[in-house]
Amino acid sequence: MRLGDRFRIIPVCPETMGGLPTPRPAGERQPDGRVVTAAGDDVTAFYELGASATVEVAAVTGATDAVLKARSPSCGCHEVYDGTFRQRLVSGEGVTAAALREAGVRIQSEEDLEAEQ
Repeated sequence: MRLGDRFRIIPVCPETMGGLPTPRPAGERQPDGRVVTAAGDDVTAFYELGASATVEVAAVTGATDAVLKARSPSCGCHEVYDGTFRQRLVSGEGVTAAALREAGVRIQSEEDLEAEQ
């Protein structure tokens, strides 16, 4: 909320923008880049659609920075879960984090902001 004192905030949920419901089954990025639920459903297309829509929002609004949810299969920007659904973290990025970075948007997690405080 304090960021709103200094910056224009544009709240976005890439997973919802990609067509997934809230709440939704947890998904994890697989080593090959796909996103799969614990039940084995491949939801990659939803994550890719949401990432594309988020990049478009960033472009249209002129966003240069994004604060993303740590460890998310969409928004994780330092680590993501390893795809085994055993709560193991590996270095890597979520689908949206990678797309935003490729589009030239500076990304960080909410935990990065907390560390700066």
